[in-house]
Amino acid sequence: MAGSIRICLIADNFLEDFAQCIASIRAHTDTPISIFASGKENQAAESMFPNENVTWQKNKLGWGHSVNHFLNSVTEQYIVIMDPSTNFTGDAISPVVAKLEEGYQGVGWRGGLMNLEDEWRSVDDCGDGDVDVIFSYFFAMDREFVLKAGGANPSATYYRNADIEMSLAIRAAGGKLWQMELPLTQGRHHGYHDADPDYREKNSKKNYARILEKYRGRTDILSARR
Repeated sequence: MAGSIRICLIADNFLEDFAQCIASIRAHTDTPISIFASGKENQAAESMFPNENVTWQKNKLGWGHSVNHFLNSVTEQYIVIMDPSTNFTGDAISPVVAKLEEGYQGVGWRGGLMNLEDEWRSVDDCGDGDVDVIFSYFFAMDREFVLKAGGANPSATYYRNADIEMSLAIRAAGGKLWQMELPLTQGRHHGYHDADPDYREKNSKKNYARILEKYRGRTDILSARR
């Protein structure tokens, strides 16, 4: 019997597009959904999605704390951390559960291998297969394994590069990651395109600085080059 799984979404403004994401999921799967909304601007999520599990709190939390909220609060064996810019065009859940059941600790739609020639400063998309990194557009994971690996870094207030850091933490703990093509599309990524540019670049660099400090040179934790 396949392990249980739950889709986890962080509400961060742009709730109309968020609703479109929910509708696309519901058109193709009855997988349970949990929504975490923080900050006054996202309080409307509670009333907008009465059929889903919505948690709202007044104090604004960043990406790392929000991901850890899901890791610690749900009970399913697997969770999908998914950006609301991603939309389902078919059943994206069954294939990732099957791959997780094969013994992978993380499966996703987009990712890649650390570029060693670039001194770990970039990630190369090499298509389907074993990878070093899964991006949080759609990242299915073994919840308990990721918790034991440390989860998301609470210092990551912004998402960008924080998913790379979490991926490498999973690899460092002995986990395996698999990238695969899935029936998904991406709309406007508000978390990137509509973020304040100074905030975006400052926090992206902070996240990547931690990656370089902790992992650069640790070729022992990387998957085979291909």
